[in-house]
Amino acid sequence: MTTSTDTAPAFQGDLDAVDLTDPRTFVTDTADQLHDLWQRLRTERPVHHHRPTGGRPAFWALTRYDDVVAVYKDNARFTSERGNVLATLLQGGDTAAGKMLAVTDGSRHRAIRTLMLKSFSPRALSHVVEQVNKRTRDLLGQVLDQESFDYAEAIAEHIPMGTICDLMAVPPQDRQQLLDWNKQVLSADNSDGSPEDAWLARNEILLYFSDLARHRRKKPGDDVVSTLATAEIEGRPLTEEEIVFNCYSLIIGGDESSRMASIGTILAFIEHPEQWRRFKAGEVTVESATEEVLRWTTPAMHFGRRAKEDVEIGGRLIPAGDIVTLWNTSANFDETTFADPRRYDLGRTPNKHATFGFGPHFCLGAFLGREELKALLVALREMVGGIESRGSAERVFSNFLYGYSSLPVSLRSAW
Repeated sequence: MTTSTDTAPAFQGDLDAVDLTDPRTFVTDTADQLHDLWQRLRTERPVHHHRPTGGRPAFWALTRYDDVVAVYKDNARFTSERGNVLATLLQGGDTAAGKMLAVTDGSRHRAIRTLMLKSFSPRALSHVVEQVNKRTRDLLGQVLDQESFDYAEAIAEHIPMGTICDLMAVPPQDRQQLLDWNKQVLSADNSDGSPEDAWLARNEILLYFSDLARHRRKKPGDDVVSTLATAEIEGRPLTEEEIVFNCYSLIIGGDESSRMASIGTILAFIEHPEQWRRFKAGEVTVESATEEVLRWTTPAMHFGRRAKEDVEIGGRLIPAGDIVTLWNTSANFDETTFADPRRYDLGRTPNKHATFGFGPHFCLGAFLGREELKALLVALREMVGGIESRGSAERVFSNFLYGYSSLPVSLRSAW
């Protein structure tokens, strides 16, 4: 992916024919083809009015970094309470609106976020981070010098889910089941998944946390589920729906994005051996490498809002009530913000990527997500001498997540 950004984008198709709601758009094209598409949209239609598809309404797609960041920060003219991803926005709303932090605005959002931030401070997470480092090294140690193994299955599936389950004190025997349900909800990992399967899996997760919250209310610990189950705002406890939906949000957000970034880290080292050499030689810091991995992989391709009033962006009028989607996967490769954005550069600085969003809904788990990647990078630098591909990577079938569900590799021991 070293295409120069000084040349015109190679995508010559009809922009009106592009369907951003169809997962096949993101699975069938190569990364370079997708970057060509985003570059052309940024150049010709940075505020793109996407046609209605499959009986679903039209929506706006913002692809420039500055526009995306501006809308993330503008909670006065844009709302998350009618959905924050295409799947719910196009259906007309989210059943968790006003209950789950991600789709709640205003004073209630601020109160619940303040409450949950206590569980996400670096000090509160110190024990969880210790476990992240230990788990990562243990998992890598089990696969070193194997002729071939699937990195996604053997390692990437277990680190983020283990981390978020540590945060929530989920019993070890329940964790694999939660992972299986979680994969069905968001990515389906292939085109065989059905909306019915996703709906059933979502309900299973909600029921599970409803039961866990009841137990924690009676016997609380120092975990985030106990915090939610026993908290009060203005003298009143959170509703059961608020507790359950926010637990659900933590599992979904804590697993999928980190899993995609972890797999993407290994694939990027395979595809860019010069960056692996630089990293192993200590020519770049773990901190800068972490930020570049987050920019490069951009697991959550988009988030969305609805306009609360008429808003002008880039010379186009967006009427009140319209859906506006913010394409992180384009913003993070905007040549007006990032020098030579299609170059994978682990020493890149500055690197103010949009992967975690901005503004009031900035990702609550950003610190934890960074710590997971740092743990992986440190372990790779110290334990792994070489990374080799052992087969083709399989792309996740999604219009929201970008990443891979399978990555056959071999990791050679550094000793």
